[in-house]
Amino acid sequence: MASLFDQYEQAASLSSGYMTGKPVIPEMTTAGIINANLEDDTPMFSKRRIDYSPSDYVTHMAVSNGKLVLGMRNKIKRMNLQQPDSFDDIDLQKSTGEKARIYELFYDKFGNNLLISLIHPESNSALENVLLCGTSKKPQHCSKMKGHIISSVAWNPLLSKDNASGTTGLILVGTTNGFIFETELACGDERTFFQTSPEQYFKQIFDVGSSSVLNTDSRIVTGLVFHKIASDNYFVFATTPSRLFQFMGNINSGDPPYLQNVFNYYKDVPESYIELPGKLDYSKLQLYYPNNKGLPSSFAWMTEPGVMHASINYKAEFPQNLIGVGQKLLAYPNDKGDGSAPLSIVLTEFHVLVLFHDRVKVISVLNEQLVFEDFFSETYGSLKGLIKDPEKGTIWAYSDMAIYRYRITGEDRYIWEVYLDKNEYGLARKYCKGDPVKIDKVLTKQADNLFKQEKYEESAVIYAQTHTSFEEIALKFLEARQEGALREFLIKKLMSLKNQDKTQITMIVMWLMEIYLNELGVLRTSGKQTSQKFKDLQDEFRSLLKDPRIKDCASNNRSAIYNLMSNHGDEENLIFFTNLMKDFEKVIQYNLQHKNYRAALNVLTEHSRPELFYQFSPALMQTNPKETVDAWITQDRKLNPVQLIPALVHYDNKKDPRQGSEAIRYLEYCVDKMGVRDQAIHNYLLTLYARLQETEKLMTYLQRQDETLVPYDQKYALRICSELPGLEKACVHIYATMGLYEEAVDLALKVDIDLAKENADRPEDNDDLRKKLWLKIAKHVVEKKNDIKRAMEFLQECDLIKIEDILPFFPDFVTIDHFKDAICTSLQEYNQHIEGLKEEMEVATQSTEEIRGEIQTFRNKHSMVTAQEKCASCGYPIMGRSFYLFPCKHVFHSICMVAEVLPHLTPTKMNRVSEIQRQLAALVGQEDSASISSQSLMSANISTKDRLNAELDDLVASECLYCGDIMIRSVDIPFLNMSDYSSILKSWE
Repeated sequence: MASLFDQYEQAASLSSGYMTGKPVIPEMTTAGIINANLEDDTPMFSKRRIDYSPSDYVTHMAVSNGKLVLGMRNKIKRMNLQQPDSFDDIDLQKSTGEKARIYELFYDKFGNNLLISLIHPESNSALENVLLCGTSKKPQHCSKMKGHIISSVAWNPLLSKDNASGTTGLILVGTTNGFIFETELACGDERTFFQTSPEQYFKQIFDVGSSSVLNTDSRIVTGLVFHKIASDNYFVFATTPSRLFQFMGNINSGDPPYLQNVFNYYKDVPESYIELPGKLDYSKLQLYYPNNKGLPSSFAWMTEPGVMHASINYKAEFPQNLIGVGQKLLAYPNDKGDGSAPLSIVLTEFHVLVLFHDRVKVISVLNEQLVFEDFFSETYGSLKGLIKDPEKGTIWAYSDMAIYRYRITGEDRYIWEVYLDKNEYGLARKYCKGDPVKIDKVLTKQADNLFKQEKYEESAVIYAQTHTSFEEIALKFLEARQEGALREFLIKKLMSLKNQDKTQITMIVMWLMEIYLNELGVLRTSGKQTSQKFKDLQDEFRSLLKDPRIKDCASNNRSAIYNLMSNHGDEENLIFFTNLMKDFEKVIQYNLQHKNYRAALNVLTEHSRPELFYQFSPALMQTNPKETVDAWITQDRKLNPVQLIPALVHYDNKKDPRQGSEAIRYLEYCVDKMGVRDQAIHNYLLTLYARLQETEKLMTYLQRQDETLVPYDQKYALRICSELPGLEKACVHIYATMGLYEEAVDLALKVDIDLAKENADRPEDNDDLRKKLWLKIAKHVVEKKNDIKRAMEFLQECDLIKIEDILPFFPDFVTIDHFKDAICTSLQEYNQHIEGLKEEMEVATQSTEEIRGEIQTFRNKHSMVTAQEKCASCGYPIMGRSFYLFPCKHVFHSICMVAEVLPHLTPTKMNRVSEIQRQLAALVGQEDSASISSQSLMSANISTKDRLNAELDDLVASECLYCGDIMIRSVDIPFLNMSDYSSILKSWE
């Protein structure tokens, strides 16, 4: 199973969904010419609850070298985080013989020795101090510490991880009474029955309240640490709830206690301490070790007024102050209504993590700002402690019923900015870690600061290393009238650039061009354009333009250079530059600006670049429509007509009627000559026909199109023609093309009766619709035109309508003279139809009699079968079993017939055959068991049996198996099953 460390790392890398904290420092964004992510998106501080549920409330916790100890009521739980499945439960009550409460746990750096201070749960008085060594489960009683409550321990920093002596070396122990003892602990052999106390010696070396008045709570030694500085020189830090003591001196070379000399110096002089008064009865001392090795570089001391943070000055000589410069008191960020006291702290390189009962706040030690706040829910109880593994460097927090581990990612990501705000540019660049965006910000601010100090030359050199815009820097120097600094800036900048730094090169080149053009303009304005100075300057400028590096840059920024030259009115150099760049687009633009339209068309035609036609045709179509269309037609298929639609739509027929007609001419060329089928082209051609009232051309175009593959949008065409007057015939045609014949006839009746009749005959495959349309026309003629005679003519034109269809349309008192002949003709046709029906009935009666005779003859038909006849299926004689004989002379046993036909039946019929066979078998059984006297039962069974056999015959013997439909349907079934194919194939080999 993976260790708790591994589980945490995997989960944290996959998701940050367990984070409840919120960053206080906002993410920075990039401004300027560099586009890059300034910071990693991973949260700087994130926590995860460890997948472990304690069996009881956790009161204390210690972590060291990947080993974790939980303190609970009367017991502790010890586990190795690399092996989370194995842990030790140690009952402290068995060791002490009575109930005990843990006051504090002290774990050495490598997790080899655990010192536990126990007190009475009721009186809170000293009970016992025990030592757990290594993996031992048997606590050793520290008898010499009897009567003392251990409140702090300074483990020996000189012992190595592989210490084989079995002792702790000299350590310092602080008590709640303010005493500091020196001792050395040795692990005894737990196999012996009588064990000695682990303390090799236990001697008091200092009393923090000996020379000053401190109340009982203020005398608690809350923190202890000592380190060897050099040779025999040591320093000691000791803290109480309100004081931080520092001691410095040489150790004894003889008998213990070795650190006594360090404290002896302060017997005659006042102790060196810092006091931060408060009402808390506890404090916390934390030191930061770079890379977790060597001497600490800084410390933090948690008190009620705040967290004191300072660096440690190892250059100080005895008896000077060890606390270095930069000492500061970090105030606790208070929320509204939140007056809770801090519980613990952990110090990192740049931050202090402060624990409160429901949250962890992270404060920067550099600028004292709150950078992160992490809230905890009350699900697992209130927070109890915040600790750091001195060897692994991991940070842990714990509550009543949960353990959390913090992950710190990129702690120094904002440090460069903090140093930058403090104008410490060297340190700011150091923590930029090569990030060009950050370095650029540092250099820019440094240069700005030098500029404010009027150190222009120095600022110019640094500005040249930044990515600040040339214009901004140049303007700063120009406003300050520092031409020398500006020149220095341009030179340094150009020297530092590489070929790929195209943007910066471009800016310098543009600046130089501005200088040249400005000087040439001044000479030209003063009338010196024929002077040698002007000639030399122009030659120098054009040589600059021909330089490969400058030419490449100018080619990429030609538009800006064109604008620059145009603004200076330098036409000669503009034409020179356009020819140098082979920029025909600019040549055309120049001609259009100067209204040289034919010249622009000549350039277009000469170079035949489609993109130039698409770009400039809209402008040319406004001024020279015929010549522009001629140029398009000359290009033929080189141009995409769809791309030219923007040039066609901007026509003003009132201003120049040629524009619309020329547009039609080109579109007709596309449709007729090029065979373009694009819908946009056809739609716009149809639109121009309609809007320009080219009615004949419109109708010719519509009638020429294949109705099965119409190239234009029919709905769009109908809308356009409906909106414009005089295009009703076009609308009728479009309706008919869309298959909307009723709408076509309705609209045609408003225009022309003959057009309506023409459209009424169009649905050739739908007689009902044709009849409906003709009746619509007849109704219109009778009711609207009152032309009864013409309505009667419709009877001759359409054979689908009769006089009785038209009669309802006539007025009530119309005379019969107009349609007397039509009525007579209709009656004659009905008489002929009735006579025809009579003849058909007689023929049907005769056919029925013939069929009846054939059926009677078939019933009396018989066939002969010999005794040697064999079943066509199984090949055995048919005699002895029931069988089927078909007119085709094929004979089958009944059983064989059922077996052969059954696979070809539908599932329903197959089920019915099986049911009949089951019923027949049941009837046979009843006949065998019935007595001779039960004649009525046997008669009933025989009747049922005959009925079932008849039904079975209908299902399986309605046709011959080999001559009927079954054989036809089986023509595609292979002779051999795929399962038998391989075995048969082998038998043939």
